[in-house]
Amino acid sequence: MDRTVRIIGAPTDYGANRRGVDMGPSAIRYAGLAEQLGTTGVETVDAGDLLAPRREEQPVETDTSARNLPATRDVTGRLADEVADTIADGNFPLVLGGDHSVAIGSLRGSGRDADIGAVWFDAHGDFNTPETSPSGNIHGMPLAAALGAGSFADTEWANAPSLRAENVAIVGLRSIDDAEREAIRESGVTAFTMSEIDERGINDVVEAALDVATDGVDGIHVSLDLDWLDPHEAPGVGTPVRGGVTYREAHAALERVADRADAVRSMELVEVNPILDDRNETAELATELAASAFGKRIL
Repeated sequence: MDRTVRIIGAPTDYGANRRGVDMGPSAIRYAGLAEQLGTTGVETVDAGDLLAPRREEQPVETDTSARNLPATRDVTGRLADEVADTIADGNFPLVLGGDHSVAIGSLRGSGRDADIGAVWFDAHGDFNTPETSPSGNIHGMPLAAALGAGSFADTEWANAPSLRAENVAIVGLRSIDDAEREAIRESGVTAFTMSEIDERGINDVVEAALDVATDGVDGIHVSLDLDWLDPHEAPGVGTPVRGGVTYREAHAALERVADRADAVRSMELVEVNPILDDRNETAELATELAASAFGKRIL
């Protein structure tokens, strides 16, 4: 990659129900992100963290269908500007979450002046809306929000108008709510479950996902939720689900992303929760996978 990677921290836990994920950006940096990326020959610059006031500083919550919505709207709006400005300057935005609600800002910013697709490495569909979510946690809603589903329709702060469902591919899906399942089926989004990875192999599935995401667009956003991996590999996440991808499958997947580097416009690493981690293992894994996405190889 000939673009400078600009690291942008989004230290939020507004969208999650378990505290600690707001420390994810610090944990990933401490695990050696810049050094790992440096091994690929990529130049990095760290833009620091967006201001994200603690939950305790927020007004008393009244809307439990979409918890901490005003705070999420504020921080994702500022993140969208940071991502868009980074791309406009000719650099590559690498966002560090924080919970997965930050993707609302990443997608909106990445698609501000271009048609984009998205590859979503995640155990979950993230396709709930305030009407369907059992928890009201917005980290389970960012894809629905970006695509204008349910009450997110015509919500300017959340929608990514240049992102079409036909160019979204979820990879590794294995935990989904009933209403969410139906919404994904009707949306036009392509979802590859863990069963398909078992049957077809990780390389075949990721290549197919990249074909979906890159079809007729200017570039793609890559969203990597660390709960995509099996909890034995990535214990430091708030919503672990057994049966995820292995260490080597994850690296193989990100190596396929690196093969399409010219198409990748932006990326994020989310849901690292150091409170739940074992000796920062999950944050270290995040840095390794990022390096694979930027071209690190064994030989």
